[in-house]
Amino acid sequence: MTYSVKELFLTIQGEGAQTGRAAVFCRFSGCNLWTGREEDRSSAICQFCDTDFVGTDGDGGGKFETATQLASRINDTWGDGDPHHKYVVFTGGEPLLQLDKSLIDELHQLGFKIAIETNGTMRAPAGIDWICVSPKHGSDLLQVQGDELKLVIPQFGHEGKLPQLLARFEKMSFKHHFLQPLDGPNKAANTELAIKICQSRPLWRLSTQTHKILGIR
Repeated sequence: MTYSVKELFLTIQGEGAQTGRAAVFCRFSGCNLWTGREEDRSSAICQFCDTDFVGTDGDGGGKFETATQLASRINDTWGDGDPHHKYVVFTGGEPLLQLDKSLIDELHQLGFKIAIETNGTMRAPAGIDWICVSPKHGSDLLQVQGDELKLVIPQFGHEGKLPQLLARFEKMSFKHHFLQPLDGPNKAANTELAIKICQSRPLWRLSTQTHKILGIR
Protein backbone atom coordinates (compact mmCIF):
# COMPACT_ATOMS: atom_id res chain seq x y z
CA MET A 1 0.00 0.00 0.00
CA THR A 2 1.18 3.52 -0.82
CA TYR A 3 0.54 6.02 1.98
CA SER A 4 -0.28 9.62 1.05
CA VAL A 5 0.79 12.05 3.79
CA LYS A 6 -0.06 15.73 3.72
CA GLU A 7 2.34 16.68 6.52
CA LEU A 8 4.38 15.07 9.27
CA PHE A 9 5.90 17.00 12.17
CA LEU A 10 6.84 16.95 15.85
CA THR A 11 4.58 19.00 18.09
CA ILE A 12 2.58 19.03 21.31
CA GLN A 13 -0.93 17.55 21.41
CA GLY A 14 -3.26 20.52 21.79
CA GLU A 15 -6.67 18.95 22.41
CA GLY A 16 -8.45 16.43 24.60
CA ALA A 17 -7.15 14.15 27.30
CA GLN A 18 -3.59 14.02 25.93
CA THR A 19 -3.17 17.82 25.83
CA GLY A 20 0.43 18.83 26.43
CA ARG A 21 1.97 15.53 25.37
CA ALA A 22 4.85 15.47 22.88
CA ALA A 23 3.73 13.76 19.69
CA VAL A 24 4.56 13.22 16.06
CA PHE A 25 1.55 14.24 14.01
CA CYS A 26 1.06 12.36 10.76
CA ARG A 27 -1.69 13.98 8.71
CA PHE A 28 -2.94 11.69 5.97
CA SER A 29 -4.38 13.13 2.78
CA GLY A 30 -8.02 12.63 1.96
CA CYS A 31 -11.34 12.42 3.77
CA ASN A 32 -14.64 10.65 3.21
CA LEU A 33 -16.79 13.55 4.47
CA TRP A 34 -15.33 16.43 2.41
CA THR A 35 -13.09 16.68 -0.63
CA GLY A 36 -11.09 19.50 0.94
CA ARG A 37 -12.04 21.85 -1.90
CA GLU A 38 -13.87 25.04 -0.93
CA GLU A 39 -16.29 24.73 -3.83
CA ASP A 40 -17.55 21.47 -2.29
CA ARG A 41 -17.81 22.66 1.32
CA SER A 42 -21.50 23.65 1.29
CA SER A 43 -22.56 20.20 0.08
CA ALA A 44 -20.21 18.24 2.33
CA ILE A 45 -21.28 16.30 5.43
CA CYS A 46 -18.52 18.04 7.40
CA GLN A 47 -18.63 21.75 6.63
CA PHE A 48 -16.49 23.27 9.40
CA CYS A 49 -13.09 21.62 8.89
CA ASP A 50 -10.26 24.17 9.07
CA THR A 51 -7.46 21.80 8.01
CA ASP A 52 -5.71 21.46 4.67
CA PHE A 53 -5.49 17.73 3.95
CA VAL A 54 -5.33 17.89 0.15
CA GLY A 55 -2.22 16.57 -1.59
CA THR A 56 1.17 15.63 -0.17
CA ASP A 57 2.99 18.98 -0.34
CA GLY A 58 3.07 19.93 3.37
CA ASP A 59 6.10 19.86 5.66
CA GLY A 60 7.29 16.27 5.89
CA GLY A 61 4.59 15.15 3.49
CA GLY A 62 4.93 12.83 0.54
CA LYS A 63 4.19 9.40 -0.85
CA PHE A 64 5.50 6.41 1.11
CA GLU A 65 5.58 3.12 -0.77
CA THR A 66 5.72 0.84 2.27
CA ALA A 67 4.78 0.81 5.94
CA THR A 68 8.47 0.42 6.78
CA GLN A 69 9.34 3.64 4.95
CA LEU A 70 6.64 5.69 6.67
CA ALA A 71 7.36 4.22 10.11
CA SER A 72 11.04 5.03 9.65
CA ARG A 73 10.23 8.64 8.74
CA ILE A 74 7.98 8.96 11.80
CA ASN A 75 10.78 7.57 13.96
CA ASP A 76 13.26 10.05 12.46
CA THR A 77 10.80 12.88 13.15
CA TRP A 78 10.62 11.86 16.82
CA GLY A 79 14.38 12.32 16.86
CA ASP A 80 16.32 12.24 20.11
CA GLY A 81 13.28 12.40 22.39
CA ASP A 82 12.84 9.85 25.17
CA PRO A 83 12.51 6.47 23.41
CA HIS A 84 10.25 5.21 26.21
CA HIS A 85 7.54 7.79 25.44
CA LYS A 86 7.27 7.65 21.65
CA TYR A 87 3.83 8.79 20.56
CA VAL A 88 2.36 9.31 17.11
CA VAL A 89 -1.06 10.76 16.28
CA PHE A 90 -2.65 9.89 12.95
CA THR A 91 -5.08 12.50 11.77
CA GLY A 92 -6.36 13.94 8.51
CA GLY A 93 -8.66 14.20 6.76
CA GLU A 94 -9.71 10.74 7.83
CA PRO A 95 -6.78 8.57 8.95
CA LEU A 96 -8.64 5.26 8.85
CA LEU A 97 -8.74 5.47 5.07
CA GLN A 98 -5.02 4.59 5.17
CA LEU A 99 -3.89 3.41 8.62
CA ASP A 100 -3.59 -0.39 8.47
CA LYS A 101 -2.16 -3.36 10.38
CA SER A 102 1.19 -3.23 8.59
CA LEU A 103 1.88 0.34 9.68
CA ILE A 104 0.57 -0.33 13.20
CA ASP A 105 2.89 -3.32 13.56
CA GLU A 106 5.92 -1.44 12.22
CA LEU A 107 5.41 1.43 14.66
CA HIS A 108 4.89 -0.86 17.63
CA GLN A 109 8.17 -2.57 16.79
CA LEU A 110 9.81 0.86 16.99
CA GLY A 111 8.29 1.45 20.42
CA PHE A 112 5.53 3.90 19.51
CA LYS A 113 2.15 4.28 21.13
CA ILE A 114 -0.35 4.96 18.35
CA ALA A 115 -3.28 7.39 18.50
CA ILE A 116 -5.89 8.33 15.92
CA GLU A 117 -8.29 11.22 15.54
CA THR A 118 -11.14 9.88 13.44
CA ASN A 119 -14.66 10.90 12.44
CA GLY A 120 -15.84 7.44 13.48
CA THR A 121 -17.41 6.45 10.17
CA MET A 122 -15.01 3.51 9.80
CA ARG A 123 -14.12 0.84 12.34
CA ALA A 124 -10.61 1.08 13.70
CA PRO A 125 -8.26 -1.89 13.18
CA ALA A 126 -6.88 -3.72 16.20
CA GLY A 127 -3.73 -2.48 17.88
CA ILE A 128 -4.39 1.26 18.11
CA ASP A 129 -3.48 2.47 21.60
CA TRP A 130 -5.64 5.62 21.78
CA ILE A 131 -8.84 6.22 19.82
CA CYS A 132 -10.38 9.68 19.68
CA VAL A 133 -13.68 9.91 17.79
CA SER A 134 -15.06 13.28 16.67
CA PRO A 135 -18.58 12.68 15.30
CA LYS A 136 -19.87 14.76 12.42
CA HIS A 137 -23.60 15.42 12.26
CA GLY A 138 -25.23 13.63 9.35
CA SER A 139 -22.69 10.82 9.17
CA ASP A 140 -23.13 7.18 10.21
CA LEU A 141 -21.09 6.52 13.35
CA LEU A 142 -19.58 3.01 13.32
CA GLN A 143 -16.76 3.42 15.87
CA VAL A 144 -18.84 3.69 19.04
CA GLN A 145 -16.18 2.88 21.61
CA GLY A 146 -12.73 4.17 22.36
CA ASP A 147 -10.72 6.37 24.68
CA GLU A 148 -12.29 9.75 24.04
CA LEU A 149 -15.25 11.20 22.21
CA LYS A 150 -14.70 14.83 21.18
CA LEU A 151 -17.80 16.62 19.94
CA VAL A 152 -17.37 19.96 18.18
CA ILE A 153 -20.36 22.22 18.90
CA PRO A 154 -22.45 23.58 17.39
CA GLN A 155 -22.61 21.88 14.01
CA PHE A 156 -24.99 22.44 11.12
CA GLY A 157 -27.98 20.23 11.84
CA HIS A 158 -27.61 20.38 15.64
CA GLU A 159 -30.42 22.90 15.96
CA GLY A 160 -32.84 21.64 18.60
CA LYS A 161 -31.22 18.17 18.62
CA LEU A 162 -28.17 18.70 20.83
CA PRO A 163 -29.70 17.31 24.08
CA GLN A 164 -30.72 14.11 22.32
CA LEU A 165 -27.30 13.78 20.67
CA LEU A 166 -25.50 14.28 23.97
CA ALA A 167 -27.67 11.64 25.63
CA ARG A 168 -26.89 9.21 22.80
CA PHE A 169 -23.14 9.79 23.05
CA GLU A 170 -23.21 9.48 26.84
CA LYS A 171 -24.35 5.86 26.46
CA MET A 172 -21.36 4.93 24.31
CA SER A 173 -18.25 3.24 25.69
CA PHE A 174 -15.73 6.07 25.86
CA LYS A 175 -13.48 6.83 28.82
CA HIS A 176 -13.61 10.60 28.23
CA HIS A 177 -16.27 12.90 26.78
CA PHE A 178 -15.20 16.33 25.53
CA LEU A 179 -17.05 19.31 24.10
CA GLN A 180 -14.96 21.53 21.85
CA PRO A 181 -16.30 24.96 20.83
CA LEU A 182 -16.40 25.49 17.10
CA ASP A 183 -13.71 27.98 16.08
CA GLY A 184 -14.54 31.02 14.00
CA PRO A 185 -16.39 34.33 14.39
CA ASN A 186 -18.82 32.88 16.95
CA LYS A 187 -16.16 31.19 19.08
CA ALA A 188 -16.99 33.18 22.24
CA ALA A 189 -20.68 32.22 22.09
CA ASN A 190 -19.80 28.62 21.22
CA THR A 191 -17.43 28.47 24.19
CA GLU A 192 -20.13 29.81 26.50
CA LEU A 193 -22.52 27.14 25.21
CA ALA A 194 -19.95 24.39 25.81
CA ILE A 195 -19.23 25.62 29.33
CA LYS A 196 -22.93 25.68 30.23
CA ILE A 197 -23.36 22.14 28.97
CA CYS A 198 -20.34 20.91 30.92
CA GLN A 199 -21.78 22.50 34.04
CA SER A 200 -25.19 20.89 33.59
CA ARG A 201 -23.90 17.53 32.27
CA PRO A 202 -20.68 16.90 34.21
CA LEU A 203 -19.77 13.75 32.29
CA TRP A 204 -18.53 16.20 29.65
CA ARG A 205 -15.35 18.23 29.89
CA LEU A 206 -14.29 21.29 27.96
CA SER A 207 -11.61 20.87 25.29
CA THR A 208 -9.87 23.95 23.94
CA GLN A 209 -7.47 24.14 21.01
CA THR A 210 -4.43 25.08 23.06
CA HIS A 211 -2.09 24.74 20.06
CA LYS A 212 -3.84 27.72 18.47
CA ILE A 213 -3.44 29.71 21.69
CA LEU A 214 0.26 28.81 21.77
CA GLY A 215 0.76 29.49 18.09
CA ILE A 216 2.03 26.00 17.25
CA ARG A 217 0.77 23.31 14.87
